[in-house]
This record gives sequence, C-alpha cells and structure tokens, in this order.
Amino acid sequence: MTTVLDVLVKGGPVMVPIMGCSVLTIATALERTLFWTKLLRREDQVVSEVLDASRRDLSQAAAIAAQSQDLPIGRFLLAPLRLKQPSPDTFRLAMETAGDREFVRMRKGDKMLETIVAIAPLLGLLGTVTGLIATFSNLNIGGGGGTEEASAAAAGIGEALITTAAGMIVAIIALLVFRVLVALQSQQIDYFSDAGNELDLIYRQYWYEPGQVSADPFRSGEFTSSGAAAERL
Repeated sequence: MTTVLDVLVKGGPVMVPIMGCSVLTIATALERTLFWTKLLRREDQVVSEVLDASRRDLSQAAAIAAQSQDLPIGRFLLAPLRLKQPSPDTFRLAMETAGDREFVRMRKGDKMLETIVAIAPLLGLLGTVTGLIATFSNLNIGGGGGTEEASAAAAGIGEALITTAAGMIVAIIALLVFRVLVALQSQQIDYFSDAGNELDLIYRQYWYEPGQVSADPFRSGEFTSSGAAAERL
C-alpha cells in the first residue's frame, strides 16, 4: 500500500515546498476556524446586551463591551463608549477607526493564502518540468534500452504527474479557504455597519440631542420668559 511518504519521495524535491504550502494552508484554516467560531458564537449576544444597556446607561454599556474585548465586535463597540461626552461626529469617528482596525485583523492569513494559490500550481509545473527532464535523460533512444532505463523513465513521469497533482490540490484547497474567509469578512462588514449605526442612533437620541435641547435657550422656557419680560419693560 502506497503511503504519503512514498508519494512524497516519488514526487521529488519539488514536493518539499508544496508540502510546506499545504501545512501553512491547513494551519491558517484551523486558526481562522477557531477565530470565526468564537466570534460568530458570541457576537449576537454582545451586541444585544450593549445596545440594550446603552439606552439606560452608557457606563454600563461600556462595561459590557469591555468584558468582550477578546472579540472584534466588543472592541468595536467599546471604542466610542469609552469617550467622555463626545460629539456625534467624534462618536462616529471612533467607531469607524475601530472598525477599520478590526477589519484589518480579520484579514489575517489572506495574503498567505493568496500567495499559496499563486505559487502552488507553479511549483507543480516546476515538478512537471524536472520530472520530464529526468525522464528524457534516462531514455536511450536508439540504444535498445533495458528494464532499468524504462523504470527510471517511468519514475520521471511519475514525479511529473505527482507534483502537478499535488500543486493543484494545494492551490484548490487554499482557494476554497480564502473564498470562505472573504465571504465571512464581507458578512462582518455589514454586521458591524448595522450595529454601529444602531449605537450611533441611540447615542444621538438618548444622550446627545436631549441635552442639546435643554441647553438651547431658543427652545426652552427661559427665552420665552425673558422675551416676555422685555416686552413688559
């Protein structure tokens, strides 16, 4: 029975970097799986609790977000809530800055996967070329040839086919992992946008605009009474 080690040996030296690419792909996939599983499992609860608390007490909402700083959504919501009496523009800017920072972290591993998708097929092609070179170098055209020469030629052809197949398999797996990560990232961008808009709206309605109205003399009773007093004078 042919083992993986036998396949590696038959694939020649080019199989070493191809296997390195496969190890990096698997490691990246496992690390990102743990990251996204943890995030998707808890983020709905965190967002719900922070938004509910922000309608009653911003300090309580900030405390809840601070307890979830191990999640991107927790750090995203905490960024504006930790500010003291910010203007709506400052509140929004803090969220957008934190969101950009978290999106960069979510793209961890993307460049590596893109590189593997591009390099793995080329490594397979290189293995094909080296295998064919070994095949033709072992052929004794016109010399009759023997069993040993035929075996060496077959080994060269096998090396060429194995490296080609291995390179394509690694590239396909890396591409699938990359596309799944891109889909999850796109989904999170929309999710962050919805949660951020909701928190921004709550801040404007519950905490900023009411204070602004009460401090506006044109919209309070002070202006009316002072105006009436001026008319009586």
